[in-house]
Amino acid sequence: MSNQQAVRAGVIGVGSMGHNHARVYQELATAELVGVADADVDRAGAVAEAFETEAYSMSELVERVDVVSIAVPTQYHYDVARECIDAGVHVLIEKPFVDDLSTGRKLIEFAEDRDVVLQVGHIERFNPAVDTLMEFVPDLNVLALEARRMGPPLERDIDDSVVLDLMIHDIDVLLAILGEDELTSIEALGREDGDYATAICRSESGTIGQLTASRVTQKKIRELTISAESCRIYVDYIGQSIEITRGSLPEYVKQQRTGFDYRHENVVEQVLIDRQEPLKSELASFVEAVVTGGEPVVSGEDGLRAIEVARQIDRLAVERPTRVEEIAE
Repeated sequence: MSNQQAVRAGVIGVGSMGHNHARVYQELATAELVGVADADVDRAGAVAEAFETEAYSMSELVERVDVVSIAVPTQYHYDVARECIDAGVHVLIEKPFVDDLSTGRKLIEFAEDRDVVLQVGHIERFNPAVDTLMEFVPDLNVLALEARRMGPPLERDIDDSVVLDLMIHDIDVLLAILGEDELTSIEALGREDGDYATAICRSESGTIGQLTASRVTQKKIRELTISAESCRIYVDYIGQSIEITRGSLPEYVKQQRTGFDYRHENVVEQVLIDRQEPLKSELASFVEAVVTGGEPVVSGEDGLRAIEVARQIDRLAVERPTRVEEIAE
């Protein structure tokens, strides 16, 4: 495919997330929004009208595009993606990648056989703050990290637990930071309704990760704190900012009346970040991988790895915890 040719793009599933995918494809210079499809024909028509494109059935859309974003409910990801890949269409599948690890593996192998790009929509990897953070990671000895992703109750029904809906973003970032450093243990607690969960993980090297996700907190919070040997790094996902705190060397300062005083000051750095819309960066990266034949930033393997950890956390979060009286015994 020529680098000068706009990639013909479509969106399957135009709910809240798919609606934004359609908007961004329309805005990208490297893509042409050819059309949208949705099981709700009226919704598809309304989105198509809003972005001056066409509403098609899924099969009709697949015949007309080079790339497609799949933003349907998770249980339909495999069937929709399979049809697209079978037609040679490159796919970006919204998170969570699939609802079953075995079907995810099949999709990866099928895409490889058809030489089709398969990218998973873990959007925080394209947050400019995370992108900048990953430049620092190779030079850090990360001791621990803490991620909090919290917000008020949703006004819409959602089938996925808070772990698969929200925490999975931080699981993906955690695994990207750890790289080859595999997780060796996971503990978790959560509410029975699935709207609040917290997990503690440990890696082979001893790095500890604490992840908390909530849909019952009356303030939207998206933050990551990394404790390293040389510094503390605070990432605000919403503000797309990074603050690095370093400790200066301690010293004794002579005072006229009191003699020597001990002083230890911190040095705080604000990292300069070029703020951008993460979804626009994500779709631009996807299109670039298609045009150049490169590897996607977030592969199917990355998507599977995140789901595997999320499933373990989900399971542990609802198991009966040890009671206080049992500890006392």
